[in-house]
Amino acid sequence: MYQKNVQLYGANSMVSNAMRFKLNRFSVVGAIAALATTVSLAIPGIVKSQAVVKIDGSSTVYPVTEAVAEEFQKQTGIKVTVGISGTGGGFKKFCRGETDISNASRPILQKEIDACKEKGIRYIELPVAFDALTVVINPQNTWAEKLTVAQLKKMWEPAAKGTITNWNQIDPSFPNAPLKLFGPGADSGTFDYFTEAIVGKSKSSRPDYTGSEDDNVLVQGVSSDKNALGYFGYAYYEENKGRLKAVAIDNGKGPVKPSIQTVLDGSYNPLSRPIFIYVNAESAKKPEVKSFVEFYMRNGEQLVKKVAYIPLPSKAYTTFLGYFRAGRAGSIFGGKEKVGLTIDQLMTMEAKQ
Repeated sequence: MYQKNVQLYGANSMVSNAMRFKLNRFSVVGAIAALATTVSLAIPGIVKSQAVVKIDGSSTVYPVTEAVAEEFQKQTGIKVTVGISGTGGGFKKFCRGETDISNASRPILQKEIDACKEKGIRYIELPVAFDALTVVINPQNTWAEKLTVAQLKKMWEPAAKGTITNWNQIDPSFPNAPLKLFGPGADSGTFDYFTEAIVGKSKSSRPDYTGSEDDNVLVQGVSSDKNALGYFGYAYYEENKGRLKAVAIDNGKGPVKPSIQTVLDGSYNPLSRPIFIYVNAESAKKPEVKSFVEFYMRNGEQLVKKVAYIPLPSKAYTTFLGYFRAGRAGSIFGGKEKVGLTIDQLMTMEAKQ
């Protein structure tokens, strides 16, 4: 049903089997019936056969935006296309004016701000949820159920290429077994955030690992190899926790597992982070885009919960809806990543603007 309405474009404009699994997993047709607003929305000034809302970007943000798009289409009949080319890939399209909205699992970076400025693209930054970036191992792995940030850095830093190849090189008590690593590709905002938080510099990573923009490929890789470790957004772990084991991360205050509670209380650090949509300010003037974003902000809290991410406080969505309606352009992050940001800190930053 969803595939007839919301189009998903991969790198080759094809939907892979893994992506079809993703669509099936995060389709919320049944769950959305619980929403109070199920009547058809009449939006003045729109020819439905011609109106399209074009979205691309982060695979991490995809489940939330896909859920919103699905329900919005059901209620309005307006077409929404949602692509997955990674946060960086999505911003490239967005800053060329090819999309109305860009999904992003990190804030817009300075080089992307410059690219948008060069093309005259102004944007409205809207946080939509929090994510617990999750490090996962195979269920048969009994030795790496908790890892320090320093151990993760030793695995993933560029100097590990070709030299850190066995588990016992991370800790002598670990088995003498091959270390198999899986992670997002270089266009992914999750890749950017993880390398910044763990290695200390964005995009600084060993290249000799299995990378993919499709998180389900990473799930499959780790779940089928006892010696594998990978990382991706919390929703993908939550859906596959029968096939995976989440690693507790020790950032100097003891090991903490990812969960809604540990993100809310700020103890899952440094791998909790806000996720965003960016709206082209010119596109926001189009009735179909304006209506979609307003629908997103009104229903975001419920839909974020449905796809196993951590919603912002209720008042945040009302506040961000006000920012959108006022056309508040720009980013509060100044073109830089913000590692270890808590929900309270995000709201404080927003309040100062």
